[in-house]
Amino acid sequence: MIARFPFALMLVLLLLMPAAFARAATKIYMFIDESGERHYTDQPDDNRYRRMINPRRERTVSGARYDARLLARASIYDPIIERAAASQAIEANLLRAVIVVESGFNSRAVSPRGAVGLMQLMPSTARRFGVSNLYDPSQNVVAGASYLKFLIKRFGNNVRLALAAYNAGEEAVDRSGGRIPPYSETQAYVPRVLGIYQKLLDQTHTS
Repeated sequence: MIARFPFALMLVLLLLMPAAFARAATKIYMFIDESGERHYTDQPDDNRYRRMINPRRERTVSGARYDARLLARASIYDPIIERAAASQAIEANLLRAVIVVESGFNSRAVSPRGAVGLMQLMPSTARRFGVSNLYDPSQNVVAGASYLKFLIKRFGNNVRLALAAYNAGEEAVDRSGGRIPPYSETQAYVPRVLGIYQKLLDQTHTS
């Protein structure tokens, strides 16, 4: 399963690539062979190939468009993500989903609000969790995982509220009476992360 996981992430990430990439390869097909190797093509010559959904234009929370080159290399962060998830007793696929939505696996991403790195940490949050270099993937993911775990506990193991707080802030959830704040970004953010998380789970279980 570990050897095959990059396919699961690639499948989800390909659904998020920008329209410009979709035009370059209008239809992308894939299959996994007996050895677990992934195959991708725009000209399928084997009946095991399955068509992927054409991606639609989207941006990360950082404000940048998805970069196909960064997404293709996302598995290089697997060891960091697995360690951070294990240290906080949260699911690695949940961290991956947050990273996909927050930065698209761009460790140099900086949002207009000043959030930085893979998990788009604000400087104040980074200081709170002992980060000395926001651009360092390991420090960024470990702190992001720690913050997400803190939020999950703070909101009674309600992952939806924890994600809402990750996006909008703890106080925003409090002011909304323990509900997802009525901000359009946050209202879209929570189901988007959970949707990617579910896709990752589904693909991992079927790989």
